[in-house]
Amino acid sequence: MRHAIVTEIWIFAIFGLGLNLLLGYTGLLSFGQATFFGSAAYVAGYLLKYYGIGIFTALGVGIGVGALSALVVGYLCVQRAGLYFIMLTFALNQLFYFIAYQWTSVTGGEDGMPGIPRPALLGIDFRQPLAYYVLVSALFLLSLWAMQRIVESPLGKILQAIRENEVRAEALGYNVPRFKLLAFVIGGAFSGFAGVLYAMLFGIVPLEAIGVVFSGNVVFATLIGGSGSLYGPIIGSVVFIWLSESVSVLWARWPLLLGVAFVIVVLFFRGGVVEAWSRIWRFSKRAS
Repeated sequence: MRHAIVTEIWIFAIFGLGLNLLLGYTGLLSFGQATFFGSAAYVAGYLLKYYGIGIFTALGVGIGVGALSALVVGYLCVQRAGLYFIMLTFALNQLFYFIAYQWTSVTGGEDGMPGIPRPALLGIDFRQPLAYYVLVSALFLLSLWAMQRIVESPLGKILQAIRENEVRAEALGYNVPRFKLLAFVIGGAFSGFAGVLYAMLFGIVPLEAIGVVFSGNVVFATLIGGSGSLYGPIIGSVVFIWLSESVSVLWARWPLLLGVAFVIVVLFFRGGVVEAWSRIWRFSKRAS
């Protein structure tokens, strides 16, 4: 059970890395990341269940479906800014949710899509929790390395320039909508990647995986950890999954703790746990 919780944390952290590229580095608050997460989980899950494709083929399909759905959604959303942008991501997420809800012959509707297998690879049985944990851990480290390369590349600097001053970035000659769309596609690819890993972890694609509440969860986790920091989504994922999986067993009203943490972040630590730790570290250095 312990391996399952840590595996879920790494998967949620990959999901958070995709959102953080939009929210933390490009300044786009999206409440629709579950669109890409859930769509990839459904498509890859269906192929795993009925066609017996391999793990890496499923992951490749997930990345492709996540990127493609993000391309469609992003193209519509980047035409607007501010509140209109946020509401568009929310509305399109709801559209995908109700498609999944109604298409019961494929998705299973509110019962979800059960029976998602974990295919063996090179003789390794990934149905064993430890083996799957090792695989997900390696893929998480690969995802973290890839995201670090992206945010430190010229593309990452352009996205940060758009976040800081969109008008000035456009004046410098950058096609702002195109770069926003590119950020959407990359974030969608990471989300789709996480969605397939999530489906194989639990052996089911629940309807909630494509719902707006799931999108909100990754937003809260990223903000609590620290948006705009590479490690913020990871810290936020540890906090969120630990509260939801461990504390919830002891106390049914555990979301209150998440709410309190979110209020503290909004009022005092806009950079989340990363900023809080940085302040504590600077204070301790001055005291010494």
